[in-house]
Amino acid sequence: MSKVKVGVIFGGRSVEHEVSLVSARAVMNHLDASRYEIVPIGISREGRWLTADNATLMLEQGVTEGKAMIPVALPADPSVKGLVPMGSTADGQKQVPLDVIFPLVHGTGGEDGTLQGLLEMTGLPYVGSGVLGSSLGMDKIAMKAAFNAGGIPCAEFIAVTRQRATSDAAGVGREIAQKFGFPCFTKPANGGSSVGVTKVKGPADLARGLAEAAQYDRRILIEEAIDGQEVECAVLGNEAPEASVVGEIIPCNEFYDYSAKYLEDGSELIIPARISAQQGERVRALSLDAFRALDAAGMARVDFFVRRRDGEVLINEINTIPGFTPISMYPRLWAASGVGFAELVDRLIQLALSRHAETRASRTDYAPGQKLPGGR
Repeated sequence: MSKVKVGVIFGGRSVEHEVSLVSARAVMNHLDASRYEIVPIGISREGRWLTADNATLMLEQGVTEGKAMIPVALPADPSVKGLVPMGSTADGQKQVPLDVIFPLVHGTGGEDGTLQGLLEMTGLPYVGSGVLGSSLGMDKIAMKAAFNAGGIPCAEFIAVTRQRATSDAAGVGREIAQKFGFPCFTKPANGGSSVGVTKVKGPADLARGLAEAAQYDRRILIEEAIDGQEVECAVLGNEAPEASVVGEIIPCNEFYDYSAKYLEDGSELIIPARISAQQGERVRALSLDAFRALDAAGMARVDFFVRRRDGEVLINEINTIPGFTPISMYPRLWAASGVGFAELVDRLIQLALSRHAETRASRTDYAPGQKLPGGR
């Protein structure tokens, strides 16, 4: 039996570039070499696509530029399922054939539907959510609107543009005071790993928090601060998704910021979470509701607060390409649920192939000259 050729895409231009490299190393280390042939595909910080030895060099040493670095391009012929080095002649094209893509580009340009749209155009199966689920899952404002429409409880929030944040910070402050008050959090609408997030303790801190978020996006989410336990649940599946056991985060800093997640050792990850059985079932049920509300697929990590004053479970956000680093909650939650890392990545690839077959069953194109429904 021939091996399945898996293209693992990593890197990217977002602020989560380094996290993506760590996730890619972990996934590639756990892919069964007897079943899968790995084709590393790197995206440099400058946006260049690199494959084969160049991508490996990027992964191991962070090298992304140089005369020897030959970028790759997706072929124009949709029947060609692979990547072609740019600058190749028609006679000397060295195609890299692929069967499925495992995208591990965190943040903008990888997790927001743009990469998924490109992969849709190639006709290649890929792990994770499609364009819709990815874009909704990345944009915190659109995500919360979808949660509200689906009756999934979340914290109160306000959405503002960068222009309003810089020209009318006082007016924004008055709106916050009227709706939910301080403290609150300012966040870029699109982003991950808590980059650009600030805890605003009072009106005097608001301008600084808005300015920090505005560095990363033209749209800003302002969200009420919830005094509660931070818990997370992992989801796996397509049409019939499953929820893992629930884990708890105890950040070493005031909140679970980038430093607490990746740079410092003091944060604690507790599995199972120290919540009641009823609250745990509520978290698991809402995780599946959120997954379906966004039409997510394959994988997601869903983050919650369990509010201390009344025990209510409130969703924070969903992550459609969760971290796969050795300390990441997504693989750890599934390990605690009886699904090891190697089995997890194998199931994700099989889910990608299955979803691709299901999607292809819905015809979206017509042969030249064929009449459209209704005789048009």
